[in-house]
Amino acid sequence: MLILTIALLFFISINIPLAISIGLSSLIYILLTQTIPLTLIAQRMVAGVDSFPLLAIPFFLFAGSLMAEAKITPRIMQLANSFVGKIKGGLAMVMVSSCMLFGAISGSGVADVVAIGSILLPAMKKSGYKPEFSVSLLGCSGALATIIPPSVVMVILGVTTGTSIGKLFLGGIIPGIITGFSLMILAYFFSIKREDKQEKVFSLRKILYAFKDAFLSLMMPLIIIGGILTGVFTPTEAAIAAVAYALFLGIFIYRTIKIKQLPGMILSTVETSATILFIIASASIFGWVLAAEQIPQHFANGLFSLTNNYFLVIFLINIMLLVLGMFMETIAIIIIVVPVLMPVITSLGMDPVHFGVMLAVNLAIGANTPPVGVDLLAACRIGGVNLEGTLKYVASFVGVMVIALILIVLFPSLVLFVPNYFIPG
Repeated sequence: MLILTIALLFFISINIPLAISIGLSSLIYILLTQTIPLTLIAQRMVAGVDSFPLLAIPFFLFAGSLMAEAKITPRIMQLANSFVGKIKGGLAMVMVSSCMLFGAISGSGVADVVAIGSILLPAMKKSGYKPEFSVSLLGCSGALATIIPPSVVMVILGVTTGTSIGKLFLGGIIPGIITGFSLMILAYFFSIKREDKQEKVFSLRKILYAFKDAFLSLMMPLIIIGGILTGVFTPTEAAIAAVAYALFLGIFIYRTIKIKQLPGMILSTVETSATILFIIASASIFGWVLAAEQIPQHFANGLFSLTNNYFLVIFLINIMLLVLGMFMETIAIIIIVVPVLMPVITSLGMDPVHFGVMLAVNLAIGANTPPVGVDLLAACRIGGVNLEGTLKYVASFVGVMVIALILIVLFPSLVLFVPNYFIPG
């Protein structure tokens, strides 16, 4: 295990891509220990990605790309603005609510940050918001796409843990809303100090108009979740339906997507999907080595030797995940850490859906904790702000996300009520 860990950390430290780092460290371990024939490496890599649910990843990514290209972001922001834009600090609330709505379409935190930030950041700067505040809020709000379905992270989690992806999707609904509203409340209190004047008065007519304009776009998450709930299609088939619907809207209804744009969008989706699947393929060898050396069992035994208390063990796991989130990317944590944690979760009797959503919230927090926080870094690039300047604000926003995480841990029904109601058993 020491050889495997040292090799992995060394390759990551010299900026070798994660997939190659995982594969090389596993290869070095196998060569030195001669535990399995080298011919089995290719077989394990193929087996690692030979999974029907993994087809959902490229289709969800492509659907999100299509909806972004269809220029639905202004429609979503107009709807959010009609509800909360008139409140003190309304633009900040519009940012959070827009990210929640767009996250239910894109399934990607970075896509959320780019789509919403490119439009709202200039508007917030013009209204007098500090760029550091806006960027910090954008990064944390964009990360809600990790929790709110149809999250690509949930798909990878479901495949890795063998948990129902449909239940993970449903389990993320209430925690996503709680986290989003927590960010909105804090943004409101930050905005009280500002002396901007409230905009126009509340208008039911504008809400109805904005809802009408955004209605077809908002049908996307309803089609995905509704189709899964009614058993019309699996999560993978739901992703394909989402692509078909996005193509229909972009080409025939909104007419913002041209046929000649599709090859470029498909190529971009293929590149992103290939990266993710290559990581999963390499991780299948890594996971085999961990299993062969019984590392997960040793970790579980070591943890339980410290304490058998359910909440204390969960507390220690969350602390570990929060620390790892500062230094590792989302997929890396899922692929490397989750197989080690599953025996602990099983021994505790924790529901795997509860664990999956808890992990997703941890990953959303990690996406905004320096130095590796990808969503925060993306927001900084769009807003032209140095990372150091955001620390004052991002610490507060991450703090309320941690409070939401604590609520989720203490009250499992916040996660399990919806999936158990609609998908019992």
